[in-house]
Amino acid sequence: MIKAVLFDMDGLLLDTEKLLVRFWQEAASEAGFNMTREIALNIRSMHRSFAVPYLKSVLGDNFDYAKTRARRMELMSDYLAENGLELKKGAKELLTYLNKNNIPAAVVTATDSERAEKYLKETGIFGYFERIISAAMVKEGKPKPDIYLYAAEQLGLEPYECAALEDSPNGVKSAVSAGCRTIMVPDLTEPDEELSGIIAARANSLEDVVEIIGNLI
Repeated sequence: MIKAVLFDMDGLLLDTEKLLVRFWQEAASEAGFNMTREIALNIRSMHRSFAVPYLKSVLGDNFDYAKTRARRMELMSDYLAENGLELKKGAKELLTYLNKNNIPAAVVTATDSERAEKYLKETGIFGYFERIISAAMVKEGKPKPDIYLYAAEQLGLEPYECAALEDSPNGVKSAVSAGCRTIMVPDLTEPDEELSGIIAARANSLEDVVEIIGNLI
């Protein structure tokens, strides 16, 4: 029986994953590196302890992760200041459903908690969440299980009592390895054979998750 729902943020609740990919590529290009779309996709939700060695292995040892990330954040901040944030389809409806059924919700994100809180407030959904759990709160971020284990603990639950909603492979692997019932809602990447074999369900959008959660509670 599911007693709580844990949400990834970028690409799951907020339509920001495409922006992260775009601005990673732009920031890398400005620094003289050819970060392909595939490379940018591979680091979605990936903790820096894994992203740094990966990016150096594919782009070279002289790739400056911290400097490029800072520029990516600057580019994205400028874009959002002009264009604003968009919620993913069905987000508000799903959160309203959980609230009406007294099912706690928490955000589990690679984004720092201050920025996550800012984004959630700007889109009007901050009040739906009991906890905002960021990768900075645990030893190892996604794809390791630490962040989901910590989120469940903060809610006073076991991981198997939580449904986790993720859009990316790294997020799915993190949630599954923690023991959560993991529902993938693909954004930029469809589940491959490996992911399809480990997730509890796949949903086309958050609108479809209402029915899935209804069958789990």
